[in-house]
Amino acid sequence: MENHVLARFRNKFWFLICVLFVLWYFLLYGFDWSSLSVVSFVSQNEQENSLQALASNSISRSGDTKKQEDFDESLDSDPIPESQENPVSNSFPESNVTVFSDVNHKQENVTVTDHERRATEHDGIEDLAALEKELEPLLPKEEGEERNVVEKPRAAQKSCDGRYIYVHDIPSRFNDDYIKQCGLMNKWHDMCQYFVDGGLGQRLGNPRRLFQPTGWYVTHQFSLDVIFHSIMKQYECLTSDSSMANAIYVPYYAGLDVSRYLWDSYSYSVKDSDAHELFKWLRGKPEWNVMGGRDHFLVAGRITWDFRRAINDDSGWGNNLMLLPESQNVTMVTIESSPWDQNDFAIPYPTYFHPSSDEQVFAWQNKMRKQKRKTLFSFAGAPRPNMEDSIRGEIMAQCTAVRRKCRMIECKDEKHNCLKPVNLMRLFENSVFCLQPPGDSFTRRSTFDAIVAGCIPVFFNPGSAFVQYLWHLPKDYDSYSVLISEEDVKQKKVNIEGVLSRIPKSKVSSMREEVIKLIPSVIYADPKSRLKKLEDAFDLAIRGIIGRIESLKKEMREGRNSSAEFDPESSWKYYTFGTTEAHEWDHYFKRPRGIHY
Repeated sequence: MENHVLARFRNKFWFLICVLFVLWYFLLYGFDWSSLSVVSFVSQNEQENSLQALASNSISRSGDTKKQEDFDESLDSDPIPESQENPVSNSFPESNVTVFSDVNHKQENVTVTDHERRATEHDGIEDLAALEKELEPLLPKEEGEERNVVEKPRAAQKSCDGRYIYVHDIPSRFNDDYIKQCGLMNKWHDMCQYFVDGGLGQRLGNPRRLFQPTGWYVTHQFSLDVIFHSIMKQYECLTSDSSMANAIYVPYYAGLDVSRYLWDSYSYSVKDSDAHELFKWLRGKPEWNVMGGRDHFLVAGRITWDFRRAINDDSGWGNNLMLLPESQNVTMVTIESSPWDQNDFAIPYPTYFHPSSDEQVFAWQNKMRKQKRKTLFSFAGAPRPNMEDSIRGEIMAQCTAVRRKCRMIECKDEKHNCLKPVNLMRLFENSVFCLQPPGDSFTRRSTFDAIVAGCIPVFFNPGSAFVQYLWHLPKDYDSYSVLISEEDVKQKKVNIEGVLSRIPKSKVSSMREEVIKLIPSVIYADPKSRLKKLEDAFDLAIRGIIGRIESLKKEMREGRNSSAEFDPESSWKYYTFGTTEAHEWDHYFKRPRGIHY
């Protein structure tokens, strides 16, 4: 009997345990605890605060960068013939400026990404970083961070509506055949090495650990014709139906064409022949007749003055491509445009950096943020003793006078030190400011090399950048650069070292960050791959070109012509500020006497 009672007791005991377990399970997983708002709010805040503390602690413990090698080693050899930087006749105008429609691009960067943590953490915090990564979705995002971390691939985000481009299949005599004549393009230097790999040139590697293992090339400043075409072949919105196209691209390598005739004596008819033949070919195509070429564009990888020979004389510089009647309707894209013309527009010179992924760009930006800069300002270039108004001599003299604060590479024709990316980039990476005075013309490839190196550019004339690259550089030029009066330098009224030393450290830090954010906007990604989150110089150029052509189409529909609404002499002002009213920069853009183009 006792056994029977004990058995019944045990059964009831286990039944009670099962009931309590079911009740506990229901309370734990079935009840909506979020309805208790006070408890939820407090616990959530405590969780976020603890996670933020964890993240900030992890980030603050990131290691210092490896100590730099002695900077003096970078100056053990010489600079490039700056005559090849922009080899133009000394008779050319010094006030060569450009004009554009206003599209400003600022790239916000990831503040806390997996990539940045990998680049900064020490070996002792791997576990903490792993935990932080696991908990990262719970952390509040800063503005701009969400876009870079979780942004969908660009191809999946953007429709091709309004972005279609039709590419003319022009005869190879107007592009690829020029590359076969690369030996004729420069009498002092072999250009053939620069046209391999889609125009990027030979791979640079990572000498002296200044760069990254991949993404760097020995790229020539005048190779944009080939690079742009190589990238266009991979453009996601190409169409074989010209009636669908928002713009029509003419892959004519104008820069390579004219390069063959710059250094020796040729008749002007020979210099002009291919440009004339190209337009003859275009006029025979139905696409041309739709708008008389106003929906066409071409990219010329040299400065505008190489295509604006004003006289039909064998001694004249360059050809007359941009003065032909047909070219007045075509959007002409160059690395430097004219301040007095309404249809040529400037985009950045190619640099040595051609990344194949967003991560390569982010890694380089982070490297430049942490870079220790020992020199206040630097200059790489050659003097211009035969140019009366050149300020380079005074700039170089001021640099020499403050050797502790200024470093300089003097580019000389008999040596090719400035053709070596290691020398230039090491100089710029170690400098806070990089001087960018005009040379043979207003613009310099050095400006974009400096930006890639995170060095704040110092200009002496607004024609060097501010009215040139409106599709790629911010309108607020004070945010990323310094402007020192060219006239004050000529008259020795200004001390460059004094001006730069007086800029507050907080302002310098802010400017450098803006420069580093600009890096994606001034580089051309590797043509073999496309960036997914960032827009590079090609993307911004296409946006600007299509915007320009769409405005022309709208004018045609409305029966108006904006180019007749303002004097071409004020083109720089109209495109930069949207007005032709008097401006403080007017004196920079007075057409030199005797110059009629």
